[in-house]
Amino acid sequence: MLPVRSKGLWSETLAMPDTLASPRPAAPPAQNALVPRRMHDSYCEIMLPFASDPTLLERYTNASGGIRTGLLMEHLDSLAGSIAYKHMLGPDVAVLPKNVGFYMVTASVDRLDMLASLYPVRDMRLSGQVIHTGRSSLEIAVRMEALERNGAEQTIMLGRFCMVCRDARTHGSAPVNPLNLDSPEDHILYTIGEVHKQKRQSRADRSLNRVPPTSAEASSLHSLYLKYGQDENGSLSPSPDHERVWMGDTRLEKTLIMFPQERNVHRKIFGGYLMRLAYELGFANSCLFTRNHVTFLSLDGIAFARPVPIGSLLRLTSYIVHSSSSENYPALVHVWVHADVVNLETGAEQRTNDFRFTWCIEKGPPLKRMVVPKTYGEAMQWLEGRRALEMGSEIRKLRKP
Repeated sequence: MLPVRSKGLWSETLAMPDTLASPRPAAPPAQNALVPRRMHDSYCEIMLPFASDPTLLERYTNASGGIRTGLLMEHLDSLAGSIAYKHMLGPDVAVLPKNVGFYMVTASVDRLDMLASLYPVRDMRLSGQVIHTGRSSLEIAVRMEALERNGAEQTIMLGRFCMVCRDARTHGSAPVNPLNLDSPEDHILYTIGEVHKQKRQSRADRSLNRVPPTSAEASSLHSLYLKYGQDENGSLSPSPDHERVWMGDTRLEKTLIMFPQERNVHRKIFGGYLMRLAYELGFANSCLFTRNHVTFLSLDGIAFARPVPIGSLLRLTSYIVHSSSSENYPALVHVWVHADVVNLETGAEQRTNDFRFTWCIEKGPPLKRMVVPKTYGEAMQWLEGRRALEMGSEIRKLRKP
């Protein structure tokens, strides 16, 4: 697997020119040729022998003796970056060369869905490959599998990353190598990637930042208002069945210094590290809201708007935007986490990332706490959260054995 995190000394890096900001030589002929690649040419995997290596397990163990999911997400982002470079540079490349004329960045993470429990602790394999290409983008499918001692394998998580290629000199979009589909399986995977691309565009067109809610959504929102949203300035006594919690009161945040130890090969903060920070903040907020331990169900989307500079102050802010119960889960909570870089001179904040997660409680009584929006903007977030929970439910039904 190609390393996408910098292993050099930061003191040496400071003495070097900023190669991403400085002019670079033209791309080598191999990049200009855009040689078609086979899907399996980009295949990469990471082995994590938790069951057979207690020392490794200790580095990943959480308080309950399980595996820290946020650290696994960090690995998945590294894996996706390595797959993208392997697709562009060829299957035999072992080290990321300098001055290749382009660089790869994570544009978004469409989904990561948990299909089975991480318990009991077993050896894990993280793998993936490119399944679809656009003009300057790649869709990468990743999988997390548990390996039993008897040789059996169980899929634990499936997900999709969207990577884009950038010209190293202009930082504009750069073309990627097309795919050569040489098997029926390749054609099926490519078609799946094409469907995902169309669905991404459809979701963008239906976003509540662009269009008003549907009549059914407006009706649901009005029903919520009638039941929980009145008496804004007062204090409604909690009913025996539900307790109202204003969305703004679920805010939980933390501010961190971005140190160079968490940098990638492009001298920016590694995206997988940001995923882990957002996951852990969202998990903490979900536990506080439900007043219980929660289980991760899905990452419903990540948007990477711009890179996070080394040495910057990063503010992570989370909200519970939707809460409900279902036939399968007594509690479901959808959490948004926003990442903003703070300008020290002006105090202004610039959005860098948006993260969306879903957690659940698997057993127990139905959740009594109900998150309620107070403003129109919060109401749109509530509806987006509802859409995410509905989509996650449909995906789990399709993948249910």
